[in-house]
Amino acid sequence: MMFKHAKLLLLAALGLSLLASFGADRINPYVLFIVYDIGINIILAVSLNLINGYTGQFSLGHAGFMAVGAYTAASVTNQFGTLNPAVSGAVFFGALLAGGLLAAMAGLLVGLPTLRLKGDYLAIVTLGFGEIIRVVFQNLDRVGGARGYSVMHGYTDLFWTFGLVAVTVYVVTSLVNSTYGRGFIAVRDDEVAAEAMGINTTKYKVTAFVVGAFFAGIAGGLYAHSKQFITPNGFNFMESIAIVVMVVLGGMGNTPGVMLAVILLTILPEVLRPVAEYRMVIYSLLLIVLMLTRPQGLFVWRRKIPEAVP
Repeated sequence: MMFKHAKLLLLAALGLSLLASFGADRINPYVLFIVYDIGINIILAVSLNLINGYTGQFSLGHAGFMAVGAYTAASVTNQFGTLNPAVSGAVFFGALLAGGLLAAMAGLLVGLPTLRLKGDYLAIVTLGFGEIIRVVFQNLDRVGGARGYSVMHGYTDLFWTFGLVAVTVYVVTSLVNSTYGRGFIAVRDDEVAAEAMGINTTKYKVTAFVVGAFFAGIAGGLYAHSKQFITPNGFNFMESIAIVVMVVLGGMGNTPGVMLAVILLTILPEVLRPVAEYRMVIYSLLLIVLMLTRPQGLFVWRRKIPEAVP
């Protein structure tokens, strides 16, 4: 029933995001940046969930696509953002779109030759690709190289962040619940059986990879214009692992659960700041406990199947 009203929910979410942006000045800047991080991480995790959760692949290169989007969007707004302040919103939208499209192209380039691989082999290839992107930006003087890149405009706000969260969730949910999206789930459940039934599994895997990379690029653009300073180390292997952890903790193939896990894992390090020297130790121990006690995902509840009546 909820999916039938998805367009209405999308419009309502966009409206609420716009209203919230008008009151952003009253929010503590520290809290506001955490809220931005939550929104950006939701886009990253939901898009990765399409690849890892719904299609059953194992990508470790999501931070690489985020980097492509971040540097592309930042370059566009640095170049054109000061031409006419009246069209800054259009410039930012174009920058985000450019970042997303270039990230999608990168996803296509890595997807076509490698997505015939499975499991650990695919994970290693995507990990290597993500590191290649990071090293390229680290040695690219045009965008600051290892010194980092300053972003002139802080365009990211509540409307852009959570409006794009709503669009991401809507697109992924619509894909998964469509006839086309059944192919993703068929690949996840049994790739050999899907191929035997005539399903082009490579096509579905590449499609999921390209869509996921596109939204990772969008998230990267939002990240760049929130922090206003980016470095290649901000998109390293550990960032990809952090996104994977959010997906696994929320429950593979469970979009609402992934969103809740993002909120928890984004806020938790901030709550632990008073014990800064032990923060990552406590954080890691909590993750271990949660994975041992809830291996299916923290926010996944399976209904008990009633026993047959004799």
